[in-house]
Amino acid sequence: MGSLALSRVDVLDQPAPSIAGEVARIAREDLAPLAAGIDDGTVYPAEVLRKFGAVGAWGSHVPHEGPADLRCAIQAMAAIGEVCGATAFMAWCQNTLAWYAANSTNLKLAKRFGDAFSTGRVLGGTGLSNPMKSFFGIEKLKLKGKKVDGGYIVRGALPWVSNLGPGHYFGTIFEREDEPGQVMFLADCSDPAITLTPCKPFLAMDGTGTYGVQFRDVFVPDELILADPAAPFVKKIRAGFILLQAGMALGLIKDCINIMDEVDNPLGHINRYLPQQPVHFRDLAAELEAETMALARDPYNEEETYWRKVIALRLRAGEASVAAAHAAMLHCGARGYLKSHRAQRRMREAYFVAIVTPATKQLRKMLADS
Repeated sequence: MGSLALSRVDVLDQPAPSIAGEVARIAREDLAPLAAGIDDGTVYPAEVLRKFGAVGAWGSHVPHEGPADLRCAIQAMAAIGEVCGATAFMAWCQNTLAWYAANSTNLKLAKRFGDAFSTGRVLGGTGLSNPMKSFFGIEKLKLKGKKVDGGYIVRGALPWVSNLGPGHYFGTIFEREDEPGQVMFLADCSDPAITLTPCKPFLAMDGTGTYGVQFRDVFVPDELILADPAAPFVKKIRAGFILLQAGMALGLIKDCINIMDEVDNPLGHINRYLPQQPVHFRDLAAELEAETMALARDPYNEEETYWRKVIALRLRAGEASVAAAHAAMLHCGARGYLKSHRAQRRMREAYFVAIVTPATKQLRKMLADS
């Protein structure tokens, strides 16, 4: 724990807090009033996402001539997640999209989209839920593509892709039909051959711009190819893909602690009989944050021991989110059961952290297989 504690101190020397501080301010002032609407699906916070991008939230993890550092991006996402779990998820989508473009060997693509994604001028998401499951033997790839002059023709459907809308982009992968292999590419939501279909209402987080996406013989030009073949690229970006999700958990856990603290004065005399107290989660959150910050400094680490640590951290983060939200509900009692109280929203958001790809069960499979 000593080295991890040093990592937490070391991060204070970085410029990250200024970005995270600006993000926290925007979250309090502009995002907080929208949180209930985002949760019930009446609001998609495009302008707030662009404001976050304008202060650097989507660009701090972009590598510049070598190493990448995810710490600031995770801290900023945690600041968003402390206010709204749904928007923290959209922040992960946007950060991941910028991560794809920044790591692509297609230099024309990186030049065309890198700055647009990292500043939030162009919004979008990630369609890697099905591919990530396919790489670990859980599903088959749902998109198929074949080579044609100047690109590929892609067909198929993805059931859920988030942070989408008109003019948005997302990264995903298709299986080649003409020869073995997979290709990763950017999908343009404005393409008339791509259809976005609203999903059935979710338990929570309906304002996340989540759609089913149908590809009807979409022409994907070479200019939109992120990686061909996809497998080496996925291996390079996979740790960042998963580590960035820790920001969702860290922010949610912190607010669950806040909720428990808020009811301590009126209910502390009876809440002291509950087995899980705010101090337990403060210690757990500090431990998770320290481990996250240590791993986030080196997302290109190719060692298997590092990869196992990333998977194990992500598993603990999801389980800790559910535990903290459960404790917050019990500490609130009947007042937390009101639809107007954010404790029940945090409970519903926490389950999402535990089931979004890679879900708890997939992470356990990945650990068992590695």
